[in-house]
Amino acid sequence: MTFDPHTSLPQEEVNDRVDTVLEENDVVLFMKGTRHMPQCGYSDRALRLIGQHREEFETVDVLESLDEYRAALERHSGWETIPQTFVDGEFVGGSDILLELEERGDLGETLSA
Repeated sequence: MTFDPHTSLPQEEVNDRVDTVLEENDVVLFMKGTRHMPQCGYSDRALRLIGQHREEFETVDVLESLDEYRAALERHSGWETIPQTFVDGEFVGGSDILLELEERGDLGETLSA
């Protein structure tokens, strides 16, 4: 699916998607782009940091409906910036927080849901 900035999903549908993916997965990274093709440096960094500690985690490409995903995620995290990482439905942070946790040696434990 190619990204068209002039089309977006209904807010309610995005809210439901976010709620469902958070309920069904231990670790979720909401990012710009995909696991195989990140579309921003922060998303790429978050992906690599999580991947150092976990093989299995869910990624969600927010670019198909960016404004709606930002609004839906803000309900859960209080943040509107992307990427956002959640563990067991709880907001952990963006790539900067993941990097801080890694530097302190706490990221592996944080991600071990």
